[in-house]
Amino acid sequence: MKDFMPLDGWDHVELWVGNAKQAAYFYEHGLGFTRTAYGGPETGVRDRASYVLEQGEIRLVVTSGLRADSEVTQFACRHGDGAKSIGLQVPSAAEAYRQAVQRGARGITEPQWVEDDFGRVELSAIGTYGDVIHTFVNRREYAGPYLPGYVSSTENGQTSAGVGLKALDHVVGNVELGRMDHWVGFYERVFGMTNIVHFGDDQIQTEYSALMSKVMADGSGKIKFPINEPAEGKRKSQIEEYLEFNHGPGVQHIAMTTANIVDTVERLQERGVVFLSTPDAYYEDVPDRVGEIDEDYADLRRLRILAD
Repeated sequence: MKDFMPLDGWDHVELWVGNAKQAAYFYEHGLGFTRTAYGGPETGVRDRASYVLEQGEIRLVVTSGLRADSEVTQFACRHGDGAKSIGLQVPSAAEAYRQAVQRGARGITEPQWVEDDFGRVELSAIGTYGDVIHTFVNRREYAGPYLPGYVSSTENGQTSAGVGLKALDHVVGNVELGRMDHWVGFYERVFGMTNIVHFGDDQIQTEYSALMSKVMADGSGKIKFPINEPAEGKRKSQIEEYLEFNHGPGVQHIAMTTANIVDTVERLQERGVVFLSTPDAYYEDVPDRVGEIDEDYADLRRLRILAD
């Protein structure tokens, strides 16, 4: 039996971006999120502006720094817009921090309580690959819109239906060649996670690009962290390209679940969201490879949705 760190689920993903107002507009109008809270100079937060966006159980926070010397501004300049904090709900942020640091994690923010009229929240944070951190959040004694320092920006606290995105599924980290097993070991040791899937370079490759991936998951299987590293190909692997453009390791993508992918993708396309194009050849043998599914293969081909 693994010594699992108790995790109650995802809390948020915070992206540090060049222009939070513009990013929030895109997530609202492109991806169907509802803007639920705001924190900035007007609410007593001096050095940054943050917009909280929600859809289903997903909570994204987009944050910009307000000065050139802000760590938020410097992150966005170095990496471009990207995920900084992956928030995890825990029964005790102090206990999660203590366990993590004891098991070799790098402490970033020591446990602290922050409070306002809505109650109090306990927070702490540890470092992971690159500049990414995990923030532990205990909000059991809090009834506010997000955190102290934020004010609600919905009239009745209700979010719109959106485009059918329901929950965070997984958050993928790209790390340097030879470092995948180091970070797999980190998640095993610090969180007690297990490696539930392993893709070798013989499974995820083209003639030109390949990668290796291991998927780490907590005891419930709800929190999943795939870790990718590049593998040898004729050209630069997509992971190496990412590491070069991002100036180091970081979150490559955030996956979200939907009950009806065909409907969600149609609605996103109507809103102007651009998707990668999949070659027609992919769809020629996909029914044989994948077998029977609920969706119509013609819809998948039309909308360029993958099936594996």
